[in-house]
Formats: sequence, structure tokens, C-alpha cells
Amino acid sequence: MGNKTVIMTTLNDAWTEPGSVLDLFLESFGIGNGTSQLLNHLVFITMGQKAHERCMSMRGHCFDLNTKGANLSEQKDYNTPGYLDIMWQRLDFQRQVLEKGYGFIFTDTDILWFRNPLPHFYPQGDFQVSCDRFFGNATDLENWPSNGFNYVRSNNRTISFFKYWYSARTKYPQDHDQAVFNYIKHDAYLRELGLTIRFLDSKYFHGLCEIRNRDWDAVCTVHANCRIGLSSKLSELRGMLEEWKTYISGNHS
Repeated sequence: MGNKTVIMTTLNDAWTEPGSVLDLFLESFGIGNGTSQLLNHLVFITMGQKAHERCMSMRGHCFDLNTKGANLSEQKDYNTPGYLDIMWQRLDFQRQVLEKGYGFIFTDTDILWFRNPLPHFYPQGDFQVSCDRFFGNATDLENWPSNGFNYVRSNNRTISFFKYWYSARTKYPQDHDQAVFNYIKHDAYLRELGLTIRFLDSKYFHGLCEIRNRDWDAVCTVHANCRIGLSSKLSELRGMLEEWKTYISGNHS
């Protein structure tokens, strides 16, 4: 993994509770195949004092996000005003990272890492995003994106794209960043930029919104999305960790 690429995740106070999302996220790196060394590249974008203190106690790479008065520290229900604030604040921060010359892999903290995903990124692709529904063609704009996991190279095209994406918030004030990306992905401006978009195969980057069966012989990451409430999400995450442990106990890799 290059020195100019980082792995980023956002962390609020609720997800730092003992036995909660953060602990399960980190456990997956520890028991995954070729994933433990990736923790050296992981940066936590903290959204609350408790989250930041937990990060510092782990001696991790921690960045305390300036939330400009928004209360982003608590667990937010999907698509509420607080949730939208988090999503757009996150996107704006990602643009700043790109402007500093760093590419990144962004992962939601409710994604478990079971294998190193780097070999499954496309050689050509400025912006590569996982899918809620993948139809088999990485260039097909009709794929349903899931912005909880993406890989972005730092260049003038992606910086301009992230600025354009963020500005589209004013046109769609009731929508989160993923929905707005789905609206603008066909825009002529992106073609004029020469931006290359690639959709990641859900065989390797799986999520619970996807109807295809999970292939433990191939899967790199699994996203506990399409679940309402923290308790439901935690139940899914724990279940997937147990499935993985059963899988690797059979001497699979």
C-alpha cells in the first residue's frame, strides 16, 4: 500500500461503547487474511470527545473533525437531519484529503474486513465505489452505489468531482451523499472532467442490501447495511464474524 494512500473511517461516540461497532470492526482486521498490517494505514475521523479519547487510547491515527457546531457525536437514524449532516461533513473532509495529495480507501465502521481488498481495485478508475446492487459490469452506471466503501485516487479530476458533488447538496437538500451521487453520475460535467467511475464487484465487496449469496472463498469486506437500528446491526456483525471464524477453522484462506 503506497505512502500516499490512507484508509479512513468515521467514528461517533455511540460506536465506541465496549462490544459495539468499533470493537467488531477491529476484530475483523485481526482475524482477516492479510488485513492486520493494514491497521497501520487506518485513520479514524472522530466525531465527538468520547470517540476521540477512545481513538487516542488505542494509539491510533486520530483526526478530530471540526463539525462547525453540528452535533455529530451521537448515533443518528438513517436520513434524519443529523444523519445528513454527518454524510456531507464527511464528504467535504474527503475532498480536503484529496487536495493534500492523498488518495484514500473510505470504509464505514460497520464494514468487516476479511481479506486485503487492494488486489480487487481496478487499475483504471478515479472513483471506485461498492454497490448495493451490482449487475456484473464495473462501468455500468445503472449499478446501485453504496458510498460506505470507496477507493479514490487523488488528482484534479477527483478533486473537481468532489467539489461538484458537494455543491449538488443545495439542489437536493433532503438527500444524503449516496443518493445525490446516484443523481449526478450521468451528468455531462463528469464526462467533461474525464472522470472514470468503476463499480466494485459485490462478490468481493459484499453488503446486506445485495441479494447474491456471500462467497466466503472470495469476499474481502462485508457491510452491515440495510439494517435499521444499532442492535440489529450489531447482531449481523457478530453473526458474520462467527461465520468467518467457522470458515477459517476449516483451514480455508
